[in-house]
Amino acid sequence: MAARAALLLLLGAAGAGPVPAQGSRGDREPVYRDCLNHCERRNCSGPGLRHFRSHQPLYMSLTGWTCRDDCKYECMWLTVGLYVQEGYKVPQFHGKEPASAFASLLNGLANLVMLNRYKALVPRSSPMYHTCIAFAWVSLNAWFWSTVFHTRETNLTEKMDYFCASAVILHSVYLCCVRTLGLKYPTFATAFGGFLLLFLACHVSYLTLVRFDYGYNMAANVAIGLLNLFWWLGWCMRNQQRLPYVWKCVAVVLLLQALALLELLDFPPLFWVFDAHAIWHISTIPVNILFYSFLVDDSLYLLKANSDVLKID
Repeated sequence: MAARAALLLLLGAAGAGPVPAQGSRGDREPVYRDCLNHCERRNCSGPGLRHFRSHQPLYMSLTGWTCRDDCKYECMWLTVGLYVQEGYKVPQFHGKEPASAFASLLNGLANLVMLNRYKALVPRSSPMYHTCIAFAWVSLNAWFWSTVFHTRETNLTEKMDYFCASAVILHSVYLCCVRTLGLKYPTFATAFGGFLLLFLACHVSYLTLVRFDYGYNMAANVAIGLLNLFWWLGWCMRNQQRLPYVWKCVAVVLLLQALALLELLDFPPLFWVFDAHAIWHISTIPVNILFYSFLVDDSLYLLKANSDVLKID
């Protein structure tokens, strides 16, 4: 299940969606801005810039880390130190998020492990096999870009993180459509999948070629997330007596909604590393594993059901 769906749904309902275009509050603090201007004048031109480049580690140059980025990072910690010293609430900053990047990487690794487990346990002849495999690869791609974005925040990585998250939510809707209707009405599932692809293409084109509208992106994802949430939950409720393993899907849906509350909390990072966003990312790892466990159980059930029908015929 797409963890982003729960987050976007909850934030949209609360009216508290992030608006990165305006920058974080910490980036607008006078102390931070003065420090940044001074640092850039001192270190990002002439001899200072040459010194920075000659001492820059290889891994930073490979990720495009610039002198300005270095100044922003240093000034962020200077501002944080002053706020803590004076007893003020520490504002949030944009930039590198190593804990979130590491958590995204762990989510990707968990998806990869569960993908291999699914392929090992479920024969290719299972009716849901190819749809589940495609969902796993779409999820892996999203976690890859989430890792990249939290490692190096640029316009490109931000857009890829947003677009790939939307693709996961849409594919979760398609996965639900195939499971609930597509096995009986494959033509409908194919047409619906084509519609979702067209919607994603229009969505990405508008945000890329017209303007990157965060409000529209949030509204679109909230609408898709609502559809995804209630469609899965409704199917689970109807089949909970006949299919005892659907509790896993119900648990995933409800846990994602509960865990999304972490994104609404505002507290200083634990050990100055784990903020609410990073903790949310970490907490989705076992939830994703549980959803793959549901997919394995359901795919094996469908395989057995098909086999029993063939025997009767």
